[in-house]
Amino acid sequence: MATNLPDDSFRDTIATIDETGKRAFIHPKKPSGPFYDKRKIVSYFLLLFLLSAPFIKINGNQFLMFNVLERRFNIFSFPFWPQDFHLFVISMIIGVVGLALFTVAFGRIFCGWFCPQTIFMEMVFRRIEFWIDGDRAQQIRLAKQDWDGEKIRKRVTKWIIFFIISFIIANVFLAYLIGSDKLISFILDGPTKNVSTLISLLIFTGVFYFIFAWFREQVCIIACPYGRMQGVLLDNKTINVAYDHVRGEGEIGRAKFNKNEDRAASGKGDCIDCKVCVHVCPTGIDIRNGTQLECINCTACIDECDTIMEKVGLPKGLIRYASEDEIVKKEKFKLTTRMKGYIAVLAILIGVFIGMLFLRNDVEATILHMPGQLFQHEGDNITNIYNYKIVNKTEGEFSNVTFKLIEPKGEIKLVGSPFIKVPKQGITEGSMFVKVPEKDLKGEKIDVKIEVYDNNKLIETTTTNFTGPRNFN
Repeated sequence: MATNLPDDSFRDTIATIDETGKRAFIHPKKPSGPFYDKRKIVSYFLLLFLLSAPFIKINGNQFLMFNVLERRFNIFSFPFWPQDFHLFVISMIIGVVGLALFTVAFGRIFCGWFCPQTIFMEMVFRRIEFWIDGDRAQQIRLAKQDWDGEKIRKRVTKWIIFFIISFIIANVFLAYLIGSDKLISFILDGPTKNVSTLISLLIFTGVFYFIFAWFREQVCIIACPYGRMQGVLLDNKTINVAYDHVRGEGEIGRAKFNKNEDRAASGKGDCIDCKVCVHVCPTGIDIRNGTQLECINCTACIDECDTIMEKVGLPKGLIRYASEDEIVKKEKFKLTTRMKGYIAVLAILIGVFIGMLFLRNDVEATILHMPGQLFQHEGDNITNIYNYKIVNKTEGEFSNVTFKLIEPKGEIKLVGSPFIKVPKQGITEGSMFVKVPEKDLKGEKIDVKIEVYDNNKLIETTTTNFTGPRNFN
């Protein structure tokens, strides 16, 4: 018995893999249109930001830095030290919740408009490819062409340019990781004095070249976990790049265009099955099959479909930003309970983060007992030995740091120089003795309060434990 079940065969494979399991390269049509023009403006602004952010400094702090090796991070010139790791974690949680809220409301629009992978791929490497290899038909012809002089010239030219751009991206990426000042000093010193850094740089270059020259859209389809988040975050009220199947399919389905035909009277949908939306898609999907994890919401299909609709005299918007409920039920976008829940959680997290920022100190002093050392008797006094660490998160140097014992009364003696220097954005460690009269001890273990000064200016107050004999007078 025949059935009219929809054809879901597109879900059995992906466009980048052929029937034999080998890589199938996507040759998308060069996009054009209002959305693409807006994306170019946004992309070039973000490219400028991404390439310049590690070299911008505010109050001496790099605007963005993610120094994993030293566990130092700068976010919008705000420094995060290992001691501030809780702040860094909550800021990342805020980012994840914010992205989840954005996805619930507007789908995978981040991927098409703001993701660095998409921006570099579509607005840099793909445009260079269009310039050298030509548009879709020319690229397909060139791919099938024998390795003659034309193909060798175009391929080698493209590969060299791709490698140079990958090398530039690798340098910028390294500036994010180790700091722009250190990167510039390495460049000025020359590669022979920094062989290990050069090797790392070439490895990064190779990775970026592999991604943008070969792996390409498979990063979005296979590697990126964000696409899989759609399955749990999207619903019928989410705004997405969507095909209006109600209008496009009509009563009897899509059909080729015939200018002498009244499509409404015949029951045919507005989709003329030109497949331009498929040809322009950078991930090779057919948007008419509905929401798919491969779709990065790049809007290229919207521009092309609107152009075709205008040419054949049909209304634009067959493919547009819309929710499933808008297409089927004509319901306009509104905040759902789930969106309101995300907004509430995000507001709470931001409030907690702001509160933590106000409580954060620019200087942190840690004083701990030296491991394995017990108290000592010195006449009528009891002495403990400590290790101290002073973290200076500011851009100013501390040139004359001293300690003062506030409670109980006693004496502090530094091991080594009586004056401590702490460099800007640096750490100084050392040892010291704390001496307290035995008669002032109120128990076997008491808390002592110590103030830290720089040139007689109080910069930090900390506490630690002081131990004494179990039996005392």
